[in-house]
Amino acid sequence: MENHNHEAKANQNYLCNSLPEVLVLEPPPVFKFHGDQLSKRFHFLKAWESPLPLHQYLTIHSQSVQALLSSGRNPITSEIIQLLPSLGIIVTPSAGLNHIDLQECRRRQISIVTAGTLYSEDVADLAVGLLIDVFKKISTADRYVRHGLWASQPDYQFPLGSKLGGKQVGIVGLGSIGLNVAKRLEAFGCNILYNSRQKRPSIPYPYYSDVCDLAALCDVLIICCGLTDETRHMINKEVLLAMGKEGVIINVGRGPIIDEKEMVGCLVQGEIAGAGLDVFENEPCVPKELVQLDNVVLSPHKAVHSEETLMALCDLVVGNFEAFFSKKPLLTPLVDY
Repeated sequence: MENHNHEAKANQNYLCNSLPEVLVLEPPPVFKFHGDQLSKRFHFLKAWESPLPLHQYLTIHSQSVQALLSSGRNPITSEIIQLLPSLGIIVTPSAGLNHIDLQECRRRQISIVTAGTLYSEDVADLAVGLLIDVFKKISTADRYVRHGLWASQPDYQFPLGSKLGGKQVGIVGLGSIGLNVAKRLEAFGCNILYNSRQKRPSIPYPYYSDVCDLAALCDVLIICCGLTDETRHMINKEVLLAMGKEGVIINVGRGPIIDEKEMVGCLVQGEIAGAGLDVFENEPCVPKELVQLDNVVLSPHKAVHSEETLMALCDLVVGNFEAFFSKKPLLTPLVDY
């Protein structure tokens, strides 16, 4: 039995050593559901399991690491990249890229692979779901029933909801996610307006280059853009106040796009009507004021986590790494970054 175990372990070690090597600093969500499938294709260097400080661990593997799988949470800084002289590709399943030092990758000519438009429909579904929840007060009604208040407080006047039809909806960032949101809300009879880095000639919706001007015309503002130096705190108090007391804000982009402190103040003071938030400025910390407000719907940054999408993501990760190691064209490379 002992010899059999030793032989099995030796075979396992040989298999791992013969597989292409991929560095992972922190496990991405796809690992939780499809880690076994991925491990059959690649030998993962799991930095988070090592007792060594990260810089020491990376120094040990510096010459062998050609590929890195990013979780999207752990920053890929210039210091980390410089410790990996053989690095040729970073695959990130994250919808955003603000965690990667793009300038250093460009300097080193390191390929960056994203999930492409894989998440667009899931994120759009959640954006619309959050909006419906805020307008129709679904979560508030659920708590009302679960806590027994429907039976114990028969004279309580449950707050009225709002219709979606006819609402002016401003979408900030009309990429693949924003377009999917617009398509869904058109079916509800909403009027779509948008703000983006530039006007898109093929899009029929009214375009506003100034997000404050857009907010002033809208009942709802939905944040779908990425986080950059330009978009950080783009949704400030001026923009929030421009929506007015009936305004609702939905964020499925990144938390820091909104000045969270100012948003909390506007919600508490009744200067806007409500919010639906999947992302926050200092995740996983959520301001206690938001937790206590019935006109705010909260989600733990899980817009892209559906069974179907994670399976497709696993296939995409495998396909891109296999293309890289076999020197074939990547499936979803980031271009012009």
